[in-house]
Amino acid sequence: MQTEVLAAVEETVHVVHELPMPPLAFGLIAFASLMTLGVITLSWKGIAHRH
Repeated sequence: MQTEVLAAVEETVHVVHELPMPPLAFGLIAFASLMTLGVITLSWKGIAHRH
């Protein structure tokens, strides 16, 4: 039975899903997006105290 299981495992096709860009690019995009949102958020600081 063990040999049948090993044979079945060897026969299965190994599917590889390639990423559309390098992993570092995902991190850089996320970092840039969050920094942009942070700057936008901080730009509204104190806007209610103008009047």
